[in-house]
Amino acid sequence: MTTATQAPATRGEGHIDPAAAFVPVQTRSERLTSFDAADFGVPTGREVNWKHTPVDRVRALLADEAAPHGVIAVEVSAPDAVEQRRLAPGEAPRGEVFRPEDAPAAIAWTQEAEAPLIRIPAGVELDEPVVVTLTGTGGVAHAHVVIEAQANARGVVLLRHEGTAQQAQNVEIIARDGSALTVISLQRWDDDAVHLASHQARVDRDASLTHIVVTLGGGVVRVNPSVELAGAGADGKLYGLSFADAGQHFESQVYLHHKGPHTTGDVLYKGALQGESARSVWIGDVLIGPDAVGTDSYEANRNLVLTDGARADSIPNLEIQTGDILGAGHASATGRFDDEQLFYLQARGIAEDEARRLVVLGFLAEIVQKTGIPALEDELIAAIETELAEGNRA
Repeated sequence: MTTATQAPATRGEGHIDPAAAFVPVQTRSERLTSFDAADFGVPTGREVNWKHTPVDRVRALLADEAAPHGVIAVEVSAPDAVEQRRLAPGEAPRGEVFRPEDAPAAIAWTQEAEAPLIRIPAGVELDEPVVVTLTGTGGVAHAHVVIEAQANARGVVLLRHEGTAQQAQNVEIIARDGSALTVISLQRWDDDAVHLASHQARVDRDASLTHIVVTLGGGVVRVNPSVELAGAGADGKLYGLSFADAGQHFESQVYLHHKGPHTTGDVLYKGALQGESARSVWIGDVLIGPDAVGTDSYEANRNLVLTDGARADSIPNLEIQTGDILGAGHASATGRFDDEQLFYLQARGIAEDEARRLVVLGFLAEIVQKTGIPALEDELIAAIETELAEGNRA
């Protein structure tokens, strides 16, 4: 499958500079999609979707070459009701939703001969999460995973990433009519790992998807979720949490497309950064399409910079193609500690280090609690505390 699609660029008319005849793609909905990596070329770092990414650090994932098997060990813990099998290219539902938006995603599609399917059958409500633990053992790896919640199904799927690898990963998510699906992607890689992930989802009529990205480890981690609220009454909640240390680059390019009528969307990403050259990038695109009447949507990104030398880039975008909506908005904020909060805590006898710890935990706990898995919440709070303690010793 090598079809490439791209919306035509608007070209100027009349007396203009000939150089202005080419209008670069700016909006997410107009980007090229293709299953052939050659259609994208090799990124230079000047492209709109690569200009914030350290391209030199991800070169190994830009080569369309077969990778050895066994680079990532996979362990799946799932209730008996969950269906698991493998899908060849063209075997439904693989490719029902997913269209690669960049070269690593197209390469992963091609290199993954048999994509694992995790399916929650119609009407089934899981009483415990599906946990997929992926442990890198070094080297380059490609993956395409399909997660499907059939009609009126309920469940949670947790993808845990550990160890070290350079992985290009696609996650294709389908929430069919009336289903309620939560997908959590947790990155606790070693510091030298590189992870480029493309998550694409479709949410059908009266279905809901909660998508959560938590990144606490890795050298370069870029997880780009794209969610289409296709059916009437569809609901999408996209949450993210990251804690970047010195030399780490954590990035998410988020796209929420309100396509069907009376859809609701909530996007909230929070990040903390400490250490020289710690870097986070968040780009949020929300498109409310011409048929998405009655839409209610909001996106926000908040960043807390803990030390000098750290940098957070935050770019929210909102495109509305109908005037008949309930509401839409976006917000972005990046700053240091709130001096008033610190003063309040210190005035009550709390030491400065402890006061800072409480402020950071309070800031990030909002996202932690949205996972809905008590054991995971405890793990994440402990991991954040460890990050803070290591930062204080540095």
